[in-house]
Parts: sequence; structure tokens; C-alpha cells
Amino acid sequence: MKKYDPRMHSAEHILNQTMDRMYRCGRCFNAHIERKKSKCDYHFNKALSPAEIEEIQTRVNQIIESDLPVNERFVTRSAAEDQCNVDKLPADAGDRIRIVSIGDYDHCPCIGPHVTSTAEIGKFKITSTAFDDGILRIRYKLEN
Repeated sequence: MKKYDPRMHSAEHILNQTMDRMYRCGRCFNAHIERKKSKCDYHFNKALSPAEIEEIQTRVNQIIESDLPVNERFVTRSAAEDQCNVDKLPADAGDRIRIVSIGDYDHCPCIGPHVTSTAEIGKFKITSTAFDDGILRIRYKLEN
């Protein structure tokens, strides 16, 4: 298993939920999470305007600043299927699925490390976006 940075990984969850709430695009289908900078790719229909980029940043930072608890719980696979999108789970994931919850904002099956509170994440900043052939890429970093 790749070792993710807990702050960056938790920010990815918040970005994914924010994108889905704003655009109904679902979670990213591809992500590269690193300590210094990360990226998420979404199936999308257009480039983002500067105002949209600012709104995404603002919403993500509002959640981070809300100091929401980040918790995990284990449920059966059928319960996970009822509660979350499990499309990314491997077929051999078994019947005990870990769900990571960020307050009431996001609930997602995940095996990676996370912060215990969103206040630990730091300031979220979109560094660039790109749109090509139905794919929107968002690159971001965290500032302390």
C-alpha cells in the first residue's frame, strides 16, 4: 500500500465531496496524492472559470476550518454498498469495509491514513487546473 500523507489525503476527500456537491460529477476517477502537491482527475464537461476555482477553494477551506472530526468505522460490504459508492473497491476487498467519515460532510470507503480533525489539514490552494477531452485535472497543495 502506498503511504499517503494524512493531511493531503483528507483534503482529497473534502475536494471530492465538494466537487460532487457543486457539479454532480462524482469522486475523482484518478488521484496522485503526494506530501507537497497532489492532483485529482474528474470526468467533466468544461474547463473551470477563475470564479469557479475560487468557489471550490472557499468551500473546501470552510470545511477544513470547521474543525470536523475524522472517524473510521467498519461495516459489512453490503452495508457499505447501501451507504457509499463502492465502485473503486477491489473484488477481493472482503466483507469488512472501512468507512472514513469527515463529520457529516463525507463518507467514503478508504484504506489510507487521515487526520483526526479537519483543522489539522491547513489551507487548501488550487495551484492549477486543466481540461482536455472530458477530463478535468485539479492540482492542489496545502499551506500551514
